[in-house]
Amino acid sequence: MTTELDTGLPSTRQVQNLVRTKQNVEVKLMTGDLISGQLRWQDPQCIAVATADGAVVQIWFHAIAYLKPQ
Repeated sequence: MTTELDTGLPSTRQVQNLVRTKQNVEVKLMTGDLISGQLRWQDPQCIAVATADGAVVQIWFHAIAYLKPQ
């Protein structure tokens, strides 16, 4: 298990750019659930999405089917 973000990976750079620009995203989970909001942070295992109702949802990467900028 890695303990640092690998900023050489395109996926890491894309997520970091979405956090930096505060762009809204749509995250579809493997369960079929859909979470929309603003990416707040990323670590080696998770992302956090702030939803319109003010909740901050922590999502494990292995639970994500796709992440799409809105």
